[in-house]
Amino acid sequence: MTLKDTVTMVGSLMELAARTAPKAVGQDYIEAMVLTDEQKTAVGNELFKIAEERGQPNWERDAQNVLDADAVVLIGLLPHKGAGLNCGACGYPTCEEFNKHHTSYVFDGPNCSIRCLDLGIAMGSAAKVASEMNVDNRIMYRIGVATKRLGIGKAALSHGIPLSATGKNIFFDRQPKK
Repeated sequence: MTLKDTVTMVGSLMELAARTAPKAVGQDYIEAMVLTDEQKTAVGNELFKIAEERGQPNWERDAQNVLDADAVVLIGLLPHKGAGLNCGACGYPTCEEFNKHHTSYVFDGPNCSIRCLDLGIAMGSAAKVASEMNVDNRIMYRIGVATKRLGIGKAALSHGIPLSATGKNIFFDRQPKK
């Protein structure tokens, strides 16, 4: 088994952790997957395109991180209705009112804040597995933007977690901003 195979196996364990993480009111709207090598390359290249469009160098940095990663885990929040708690945290007074609206910009929305908490718990559970296995990782919003543009997955909102096993953490031991 190669080091890349081992890191990819950790990615599968992270997918499992996201899948089994606690969910509000017993309803599961979490999507988790380990990207294929082809998808990972497409995401890295898409991040370079976005960097050029936006003129923002941090997108290039993350693009290179994705291309240099051994694997990438994508965790997202599938399209959903409000949790039925009428908490108002989404900006609407009731879940019924929330359910009437839909927007699409970088991600689809609005998103129920309770469901977003589920997403955060799933991402934290997955990142914890990587950490416990000593695999370098970093939760990246930008990966979710690229996968959404590429049509990878069905999530309304997602983040990616690139994985690497090298002598230095490529996701945090980075060149300072210019």
